[in-house]
Parts: sequence; structure tokens; C-alpha cells
Amino acid sequence: MYFEQFYLGCLAHASYMLASEGEAVVVDPQRDVEIYLKAAEANQVSIRHIFETHLHADFVSGHRELAARTGAKIYIGAQAGATFPHVAVRDGFQLRVGKMHIAALETPGHTPESVCLVITDEERSADSSSVEPWAVLTGDTLFIGDVGRPDLSGRYSPVQLAGMLYDSLHNKLFKLADSVLVYPAHGAGSLCGRNMRAEKVSTIGTERLTNYALQIKGREEFIEQLTSNLPARPEYFLQDAEINRTGATTLAELPALSRIEPAELKALLEEGGLALDVRPGEAFAVGHVPGSVNIALFGQFASWAGALLGLDSRPVLIAESEEAVAEARMRLARIGLENARGYLKGGVEAWKRAGLPLEALRQISVEDLSQRLRGEEIQVLDVRREREWEDGHIEGASWWPLDNFKVSPPEIDRNIPIAVHCKGGYRSLIACSLLQRAGFQKVVNVVGGFDAWQGAGLAVAVEKVIGV
Repeated sequence: MYFEQFYLGCLAHASYMLASEGEAVVVDPQRDVEIYLKAAEANQVSIRHIFETHLHADFVSGHRELAARTGAKIYIGAQAGATFPHVAVRDGFQLRVGKMHIAALETPGHTPESVCLVITDEERSADSSSVEPWAVLTGDTLFIGDVGRPDLSGRYSPVQLAGMLYDSLHNKLFKLADSVLVYPAHGAGSLCGRNMRAEKVSTIGTERLTNYALQIKGREEFIEQLTSNLPARPEYFLQDAEINRTGATTLAELPALSRIEPAELKALLEEGGLALDVRPGEAFAVGHVPGSVNIALFGQFASWAGALLGLDSRPVLIAESEEAVAEARMRLARIGLENARGYLKGGVEAWKRAGLPLEALRQISVEDLSQRLRGEEIQVLDVRREREWEDGHIEGASWWPLDNFKVSPPEIDRNIPIAVHCKGGYRSLIACSLLQRAGFQKVVNVVGGFDAWQGAGLAVAVEKVIGV
């Protein structure tokens, strides 16, 4: 049997291809499907089956395009209400592919339609009459070190879903042998859980012993803990689930981006339009188009763009090259942000050549910040998430997580300088750009963030959240 995991780091998303005797199965495909077509060609197999473990909320799936290009059938849980041609999967569903068997378990909890796929392979057993399961593809039901969040349904409450999840884990998944490998749909960094480990594979036995959620004693306590202090759910999550219910359009159907001249961008911004600068934070700080938002094209770029700008936004992209524009366009499309207005032709250099002004962002080291806090009036704004704050923060700082900026900027004094920090500097630069866009003039970014503060041996406080 051929088996391969495809890991998309920017979305912490894992998809899979399995094949036997020339016939291939793809599970939870990302939107840009060329990687599966190339892998199939390289391994001389034909993609005939596509499984979705659930309606993904954090990215747009490529199942519809992949099916159109290969003729494969799509399989998804019967509770999904999918409107594209598909095979509805229920408990007891089985599919034989060469010498490989796929058996479905309905495992509602993360979502009502969630399924897990139990894989057996005759080639891995000397006795084909007693083949034991080799692996289980768990989607977002069971992660490595965590379980799926239970608040992604419009039909069921988090309490109801958490109860379903407990039953799915204990009555179905944990009937499998400890040796069965666990391959989830997400890894550390995904907002579909909150405590995932960095490993890409585990076993049922390891998770039974080490997964925090599986140490919780009793169904009621499990429900209580799973529904408390959930990480913020981006607005676009429910939109992506609906896109996946019908199936996304192909990437080839997206219109080409327009080239926007500097004067045109200036007029758009004066009318309330949006510019998204995807350059590295250092370049943005040196000089940027006034009013532009900086989300650098690495890390969780698309997730933050979706969470803070929304899928209906129409940004003009500002990048260092047309290749970077194309990469940004692809990564935005992966989460369903498809309607970018265009890109600034010639980038920031063209803006400067047109005689238009640039705005800068001041930066400060943690040592300088510590010194200023002892003798000057300066505010500190921490934009990390709640659990990060509770683990330790700068004494006297105010807390307003970046997730909240979609709703409103923090209520802080515009006349006093404000030093913004996160863990390492990525989120704080986004926050600084949003504050500048909102009219704050005395904004300073803390280089290196809280990691640098701790690394310098500066004092750390642990106390309740101080909101702003």
C-alpha cells in the first residue's frame, strides 16, 4: 500500500493519499489540488475516491475540483447535507481498494457529520484472513494531544456537541487497539483545537495515556472543560463550512487580479478601501502606504486575513514582487477570500516614485521599553490570546487579543504612546497596522515580543486579565 501525508504548514492542515493496486484515495484535500495529481502520476496510480472527514471550517476544500479532474467519487458523512454529487457515509460503510479496506465510523462531536476512517491493509499482515486495523484517519475528532472544538455547528450547541464527542471517542475510537496509528487533519497551530502537539502521527495507545482531553473523568466534566475558554472562533469558519457543503469553484475560474496604479489606490483608500501589505514586518515598519494593513506572507497569513478582514473584503495587495502577489492570492483563496480588488503595480517603490507619502512604524527593544516604563508615560498593549496572557505578562499591561480587533480597536488613550507586543512580533505588527489605520498616531511595535522580554530576564507578572 502507498500512503503519504501532505502537510500544509500555513494552515496546519494534513491531507492524505492512499493507494493499492493502482487505485488511489485522497482524504481531506486542500484547495489547490495539483499536489495530489502530481503524486498520483509519480506513483502511477489513478485517483478514484475522495473522502471528506467533515465540513472543514478553517479552509476551503478542493474536493469538487479534484473530482472534476479525475472522475473520482466524493464520500462525506450523511449528516453533512452536502449538495454536490456524493456518497453518504454512515456507520458500517466499507470500501475495498485493491488490498486495502476503508471502514467508516460516524464520530459526531467536532461537527455533526464527522467521520473517522479505519484503514486495514492485507499487505501488512502475513495472515490475510485476520487483518487488523493499521491506522485511523481521525479528521478533527481526535488530534495529537487534543480533540476537536465543539462549537462549529448552527444546529447543535457546544454542550450537545461536546457530549457527542465524548461518546464518539470512548464508544468508537477507543475500541481500536492501542497500536493503531492516528493521523489527524490538523496539527499544532490550528484553531480547530487548543492543545495540539507538534507530532504528525501518534497511536491510539499514546493518546489514551497522554491526551489531556482523554484524562478527564466522566462525561459531564468532559463537557464542562471542552466548552470552557474556547479559543475565539473566526467569523469565516461558518462561511467556509457552507462553501464546502456545496463545493468551491475551481481556482481556474477565479478572475485575474487587476493592476492598480498608485493614484487609483490613493483614491480607493480615501473612499474607505482596504490595502493589504504582505511584505515582511521590517519592510512595512520602514515605510508603507498610509492606512494599509500588514499581514506578512508567512506563518498563519491566510487565517489572520480571514479572521480580521473577512471573506467579503476586497483588498488591494501590496507585495515585493508579482510572485509574492500570486502566492498571497493562492493562500487567501485557500480560506475562501477570493475577491481581492487587485494589486499595487510596482509595489511601494511605485508609490514612492509617484510622489506619494509613506508612513513609518516605530519599533522598540524590550530593554528600551523596560527603561521607559520606569521613567516615562507609556502604555503597553498585549495582543496575545488569553491562555498566553495568563501564563505571564508585563506588569501593568492591558490585554486586547488580536482576534478582538475584528470587532473594534481597544479603548486606549490616543495621546499617550502605546507599545504593542505579542509572543514574537508577528501579531503585534498586524495590530500596530490596524491601530494606525484606525487613527492612532503614537504606536510603537515591541521587537521580539514577550519571548524577547522573557529572554532578557525582565520581570513577568501572573494575574487576572486586565481588559481595555
